[in-house]
This record gives sequence, structure tokens and C-alpha cells, in this order.
Amino acid sequence: MTVYVGLLHSIVLSPGRRVVMSDLRDMAVSIGFRSPRTLVSTGNIVFEADDAPIGDMEQRLEAAFRSRFGKHVDIIVRKGANWLALARSNPFPDGEGSQVIVRVMREPLQSAVLADLRKYADEKQRLALTAGNLWIDFAGKPSEWKLLSALTTKRMGVGTLRNWNTVRGLAEMLV
Repeated sequence: MTVYVGLLHSIVLSPGRRVVMSDLRDMAVSIGFRSPRTLVSTGNIVFEADDAPIGDMEQRLEAAFRSRFGKHVDIIVRKGANWLALARSNPFPDGEGSQVIVRVMREPLQSAVLADLRKYADEKQRLALTAGNLWIDFAGKPSEWKLLSALTTKRMGVGTLRNWNTVRGLAEMLV
């Protein structure tokens, strides 16, 4: 039995309608995953399943999500041990938990992305790659900076953002 973390790119189904976490847990059970648990209403789910390739897990979750909620949502999956490694890799542990963000990627980013993103960043903002995931210390509310709007799927590939508080919360669920 392997523990996994699933990260939904969006939990907004339509204006005024969001995925309810109990429905997300029920969806996971319906496709054979065990002991699903969620972290508040953040679009994250921790579950147990037989060991399988990550891509297969992502496809199963995405197909179940589309079937249940009527919308495609990219879902990034990590094994629990890999999530704990991601949490340990935060290059900005001194940053404010809500202002340090990681873009967890389906496919690892290359170092050239840092130069591309630097032109959107303020000089106070710090950027780093660890294991192909992008970490940013926004040095303020992310929504107030133009760098946030540069973090698109079109520019970077499939990925999803989580703040340091959420990363830690999920790590705590795994230990």
C-alpha cells in the first residue's frame, strides 16, 4: 500500500460553485482509493492505493473528476515520500508561509525558466528550482505581483501552485 498526495489545479467548477471536499473523498473511494482525507478546502487529497505509475494515478483521478463533476481539471500526484522530499526542499524556509509558493509540475521545469520569469519578478522576489518544481518567495501577497500572471500552463506546462502553509499541512498528514 502506497500513500499518495493529489493536487487539483482548480476546485472551481463554475462561478459560485466549488468542489466540496467530502465529494472529492467520495470520488476517490469510488475508484478504489483508500483512506482519502483532505486538507481544509484547498483541493488537496491524501489517499492510499496499490503502487502504480504516477501518470496512471493522474489519469484515473482526472477521468473520475470529469465523470463526477463534468469538468476537466489537471491533477498532479506525488507519492507521499516524494511530497515529504518536496517539503524538505523549500529554498526559502525563512519566508512567510502564505507568500512562499511552489508550482508543483507534472514534468520538471528546466533552469532556463528562471531567466524567463525573472523579467516579471520584482527585485525583492526570490525564485529557485528544486527537482524541477518552481519555488517563489513573493515577498508580499502573490496576487499583488505581475509574476503570478506569468505562471500559466501555456508558458510552463501542467502544474499547480501551493503555498508553504499548505505544503507543510500535507506533509504533516503523511507522518
